[in-house]
Amino acid sequence: MNENLKIVVTLLAFLALVVSLEIAAGYAFYYVLEPENKQRFLAMLFPQLELLIELKLLGLIILGVAFAVAWQLYVKGPLKIAEGIRIILNAHPSHRLELSGPAEVRALAQAVNDLAEQSETLASDLETKVAQAKSSVEQEKNRLAALMSELSQGVLVCNSDGRILLYNERARQALSTPGNSQGTGALVGLGRSITAVVDCNQLDHALETLQSRLGKDEADPNAQFVITTRAKQFVRVRMAPVLAVAQPSPAQRATMSGFVMTLENITRAFEVDATRDMLLQSFTEGSRAALANIRAAVETLMHYPDCEIVHRDRFLQVIHEETCGLSVRLDQVTAEHADSLKTRWPLEEILGVDLIAAAQRRIESRLGMATILDTPDESLWIKADSYTLVQALSYLAGRLQNEVGVRELHFHLARHARIAELDIIWTEPFLAQRTLYGWETDSMHAGGEDSPLSLRDVIERHGAEIVYMVDQGRQQPLFRWLLPLAQPTRPLPGATIRYDESRPEFYDFDLFHQAGQTPELDHRLLTELAYTVFDTETTGLNPTIGDEIISIGAVRIVNHRLLRYDTYEQLIDPKRPIDPMSQTIHGISNEMLRGQPIINEVLPQFHEYCTDAVLVGHNAAFDMRFLQLKEESTGVRFTQPVLDTLLLSEVLHPNQESHALEAIAARLGVTVLARHTALGDALVTGEVFLRMIPLLAAQGIRTLGDARAATEKIYAKVKY
Repeated sequence: MNENLKIVVTLLAFLALVVSLEIAAGYAFYYVLEPENKQRFLAMLFPQLELLIELKLLGLIILGVAFAVAWQLYVKGPLKIAEGIRIILNAHPSHRLELSGPAEVRALAQAVNDLAEQSETLASDLETKVAQAKSSVEQEKNRLAALMSELSQGVLVCNSDGRILLYNERARQALSTPGNSQGTGALVGLGRSITAVVDCNQLDHALETLQSRLGKDEADPNAQFVITTRAKQFVRVRMAPVLAVAQPSPAQRATMSGFVMTLENITRAFEVDATRDMLLQSFTEGSRAALANIRAAVETLMHYPDCEIVHRDRFLQVIHEETCGLSVRLDQVTAEHADSLKTRWPLEEILGVDLIAAAQRRIESRLGMATILDTPDESLWIKADSYTLVQALSYLAGRLQNEVGVRELHFHLARHARIAELDIIWTEPFLAQRTLYGWETDSMHAGGEDSPLSLRDVIERHGAEIVYMVDQGRQQPLFRWLLPLAQPTRPLPGATIRYDESRPEFYDFDLFHQAGQTPELDHRLLTELAYTVFDTETTGLNPTIGDEIISIGAVRIVNHRLLRYDTYEQLIDPKRPIDPMSQTIHGISNEMLRGQPIINEVLPQFHEYCTDAVLVGHNAAFDMRFLQLKEESTGVRFTQPVLDTLLLSEVLHPNQESHALEAIAARLGVTVLARHTALGDALVTGEVFLRMIPLLAAQGIRTLGDARAATEKIYAKVKY
């Protein structure tokens, strides 16, 4: 109920009670009189009735004024004291109550201030001791931060849900679009999902590989793969697990609570290698053709004995020996560089049985086919891009299932000289040789997943070959992959695993246990959610008559922390002049906006910045209206839940006179800087919102659903 309405209703009830008591007293007096006295009393009363009513109304007015004053002093005063106490307890310990009102209320406020002063002194002493105890830990954390910033490689640390917990600037640069600070690089930030820059299927495959190697107690379990960024850059990724238990006992199974990714941009090296390989291949092929012509000429001369036999034989013999020697040397060069000519895509070393196991799991889960691995050579290591190779094996299985009705596959792995033979065997039917050729050139599709690569692309990427043949002994058709072997470089299973020395214990990784974002946000605690706090500056105050956004500023809140280094700020050309009154407030001139991007270019970037976050603003309905009017022209819709600090302040402090951002900031002890700039207001609003969360919890408002329900009740009373 509105505060003024509550006072009026209470006053009317009080006056009604007084009038009722007076009427009851008058009736009782009249009732006990004798009949003749009743007549005299009425005769005396009626002539003075008008005067009596006027006196009674005057008395009620005086009584009402006294009641209102008493309410203001002895009811509203203590309510303001109660609100101030909650601010001191939950948001701003240095806040002090105003000494106003009657002596009793002032004494109460002074006692609260004295208690707050003592409590703040004790808290300050405790914080000093805690800061001293944590100083060594902070030094270690600073050393780690310095080390991270100096690394030549990008580093990302993620929890088990793929949310980024830690990263360095190299990682942001490796994944960003050159010249666009708000492009892909903006998606690298605390609390964001790594799947925004790494394909989720590729990530799942790498995690599955890590878990498989952990299950075998490998001393150095890791996975490697290559991704292509939006800027068409090649980035090599090496992934290692973060264990839930630093030193698992022999009876415990090592499990991951997250993973570390190192990133290396290999685009330049890739291009250099490709150029070198192209030149080498061109030289080799050209030389081979020239030598073939020389040898053909020599052989022709040998068949036409037109000169003296001794000279002819000696001449031909010398030419023949030199050309044969040159052919041998070129063949050697070709053999030595064959791997680099064929395997231009960076490949990882993987145990052959692990590769087949990953393919079996994929085929069985996505295609429903039965698979069997026949007595493989478990010591074979293969050089492969395991993700695309497993895709290719699944693609072949899918074609066999859909086009010729195969229901069961057998895998066989064996060594042959310097290559590995991986056979995919089925019982029947037999295929025509041209069938495989047709499958090689089609884009791969299997189990509901599309790939831009063809089977031939995968073959060339690996420097491999694939042939269709029939096993003469068993009379079974098969596809045989000829893959390059690799020498195992990892320590053998059973080597001592020393997890503690390679994982710093002094860095705070509590965020590993944070739950990932889900669509069911209403039941999530306010302290668990990620937020984007934003503000806009505009040409004027009326979007329905053509006023436009000229600036957007935003900052993210993750894990109950305001990330001042992860901000968004952009000026926008509105294609219309700024209202002079508005310009005096925000200080943005028409000249400052010339050459800036238009709103249709900015909103998609800003929408991407707000991914997986609840929006927070002060007087948010104003900003959201501007965004809503741009949905049709930009195709961008902001559908996230929205919290408004103006409404939340009304929920928390209904007895305060002002709910302006400056007034709220002053109450909660937030320093206001760069007011009336979009980013400056967003930063202040973010600080205010963080200090509101414990105040809301003290009133039982702990979840997003609670906050939305509380603000909805008073929404109609707040004037925008």
